[in-house]
Amino acid sequence: MRVLVTGASGFIGARLGAELVRAGHDVRAMTRNPERYAATGTPVFGDVSDPDSLRAALDGVEAAYYLVHSLDAVDFVRRDAGAALAFGRAARGADLRRVVYLGGLGNDADQLSAHLRSRREVERLLTATGVPVTVLRAGIVLGAGGLSFELMRQLVVRLPVMVTPRWVKTRSQPIAVTDVVAYLVGVLTADEAAGQTYEVGGPEVLAYREMLVRVARAVHRRLYVWPVPLLTPRLSSAWLALVTDVTVPAARALIDSMTNEVIVSDPAIQQLVPRDLLGFDDAVRLALEEGRGDGRHRG
Repeated sequence: MRVLVTGASGFIGARLGAELVRAGHDVRAMTRNPERYAATGTPVFGDVSDPDSLRAALDGVEAAYYLVHSLDAVDFVRRDAGAALAFGRAARGADLRRVVYLGGLGNDADQLSAHLRSRREVERLLTATGVPVTVLRAGIVLGAGGLSFELMRQLVVRLPVMVTPRWVKTRSQPIAVTDVVAYLVGVLTADEAAGQTYEVGGPEVLAYREMLVRVARAVHRRLYVWPVPLLTPRLSSAWLALVTDVTVPAARALIDSMTNEVIVSDPAIQQLVPRDLLGFDDAVRLALEEGRGDGRHRG
């Protein structure tokens, strides 16, 4: 199948493109800089702010993966909504068989963060155009270069003692990036996945504090964590931006989302795409090995 991957040079997209090629698909990698593209797939120019470029990128394509987000921007909610609407319209015009979107976990009955509400809005806008959309919702994705994982790794390396907000007690269901990519590939050719939403998570449900402690153990560091009720989201995001490489807007979006439990409530994906999932410690070990191999993990 000829497939377009948006965000093809990103944390998920680069790995996904390689696995799609291994599975025998013809991959087009959408990028704003085709001349500098070095990952798997045939680079094609495309920009979600340029509808004409989207139509050209989707020409002759049967399915597309939508992996676009603007978390580093202060106005990411507006940007992501506009991008999703433009892409959905272009996908409808190209008569695509399927769009696959990677969104975020979270119970709709909760007061979701702006980040998670934005992910839901993107789902709605893509679906509203009439193209069959398959949605996978994930929480923390563990892998070298992933924003949440790099945040945890840098915190435990740079801060052996942490005075933290209460969000360290919030539970999540982290999943290895290899498992996310396998699910993304698996739903592509499953006819029954069209128009469906699936929740994906690893085999363990963990509080953020436990994840930090276990990442610290993996990098052979001692970690002491004291949760306090006084750190506001604004102060917390400024603190994260100060001690890690995460930008202030991205840190604020992540902090706000850490107040929401992101746990799988429906494991239906396991019936559609059966696989043995990596546990947290194994996923962290692989992420650290990959990061050392490509020079990402320097401190």
